[in-house]
Amino acid sequence: MANKKGGDDLDLGIEQEGGSKKKMLILIAVGVLVLLGGGLGAGFFLFGGDAATEEEGDGKAAAETGQEEQMPPIYQALSPAFVVNLPPGGRVKMLQIGVDVMARDPALIAFLKHNDPMIRNHLLNLFGTQQGEALRSREGKEKLQAEVLKTLNRIIGEQGGPGEVEAVYFTSFVMQ
Repeated sequence: MANKKGGDDLDLGIEQEGGSKKKMLILIAVGVLVLLGGGLGAGFFLFGGDAATEEEGDGKAAAETGQEEQMPPIYQALSPAFVVNLPPGGRVKMLQIGVDVMARDPALIAFLKHNDPMIRNHLLNLFGTQQGEALRSREGKEKLQAEVLKTLNRIIGEQGGPGEVEAVYFTSFVMQ
């Protein structure tokens, strides 16, 4: 009987050791699942959120400040490029400029296309009065760019056009 009792203790020890390994593996698996779930939940809370709530919040903020949601920019080339002779006396005799304008209202782009001859006339007059030496510097080009923007917006205002041109870009600039 002593042998049997000793064998029983020995058998129980083996079963208990196997049971504790299983319990340890289960605890580790549960711990990993809890950590993964917590990490996913925290990530969703911090980065995911509710898209509808965010959009409503953005709309409320814009409405409170009185700002409208801006439409995407629309670029329109005033083509063909402008080519003018510059006033005599300087080393630069000719100027060729490619001009693009940026607005957000499709009605304004249609207005610019419809009034292209008048706009081109005003811009040709403006470009023809420039001194070539002044346009060699970056400041001179930026000043001319600001004058073109001012001229365009003045024309739009005089003709009752919708909105304003937001920006003017020189897409080519050649002096000879």
